[in-house]
Amino acid sequence: MEMNPHTAAEALRTSRFMGFRVTPITRRRIDNFKRNRRGLWSFWIFLVLFTMSMFAELVANDKPLLVAFDGELYFPAMSVYPETTFGGEFRTEADYRDEFVADLINAKGWMIWPAVRFSYDTVNYDLPVPAPAPPSTENWLGTDDQGRDVVARLIYGFRISVLFGLVLTLLSAAVGISAGAFQGFYGGLIDLLGQRFIEIWAGMPILYLLIIMASVITPNFWWLLGLMLLFSWMGLVGVVRAEFLRARNLDFVRAARALGASDMTLIYKHVLPNAMVATITFMPFTLSGSITTLTALDFLGFGLPPGSASLGELLNQGKANLQAPWLGISGFVVIAAMLSLLVFIGEAVRDAFDPRKVFR
Repeated sequence: MEMNPHTAAEALRTSRFMGFRVTPITRRRIDNFKRNRRGLWSFWIFLVLFTMSMFAELVANDKPLLVAFDGELYFPAMSVYPETTFGGEFRTEADYRDEFVADLINAKGWMIWPAVRFSYDTVNYDLPVPAPAPPSTENWLGTDDQGRDVVARLIYGFRISVLFGLVLTLLSAAVGISAGAFQGFYGGLIDLLGQRFIEIWAGMPILYLLIIMASVITPNFWWLLGLMLLFSWMGLVGVVRAEFLRARNLDFVRAARALGASDMTLIYKHVLPNAMVATITFMPFTLSGSITTLTALDFLGFGLPPGSASLGELLNQGKANLQAPWLGISGFVVIAAMLSLLVFIGEAVRDAFDPRKVFR
């Protein structure tokens, strides 16, 4: 049976991947990414770990996932229930780790707990030895010097580190790409002033400024994000600017301008897609750099507020408690594994967007 010429041409131009129509060049990039086995496995491992951390409340929590009491079902991990709901005396939130509350519930029902029965800020008051306690069947990787479970703090710390890095990377990319695009497209005085400003701004001691500003204000997630965004956007400006300087006088841009296309159309529709190839290859490395900076600030005590789930704070505890090696080792392994996975993913993305890269 002969194929319709239009259908054949469409099949040559596009294919399907996970239900989406993709062009041949996108298909080639996907295939190149998949052929980098180390990057592909790193991507799936990182995706599984990140997905698990996004549901950290269902994995590590000091509240049961499900409570059946007197014929009714309750979800303490999702909702707040007073102690009086289960026959207690107080109207405050029930402490499910309290033996009195547990006995009340077990007398008329049952509870299903998550795999780790601690949240990142739960203090284990029943430790057989002074904190930091070594690994045990209850605390798989031991506790820190405040009696908090290390596994729970690692899960929550992993989540906040990755989310911080992702948000910072996306915002930095938006600002940096826009600045580089306008500099490269218009050139002249705009490019000259932009480059001089970046040279002055990049010459500032970024880490010291972050420490000074974090010591003046009370740091939190959004404050740190804003402070780091002031300096992190410069990393992508040079790449985008160079691509725009090269492409702004090419024939397809001149043709679009002759047809009446506006500057914004030329920038975002015609030139920017070519610059995005180089930009996307840098983003995984920008992400790992953002996570490293947050970890360094937490380690120095100028990062997230005290008590937050922080990998840098765990490393600081390991330094201060050399007699408890599980603290430093646990934090180091998680950070090293996370950054290694991101670097391997970045290498695979770089290979996928490299037109000269050929896999056999």
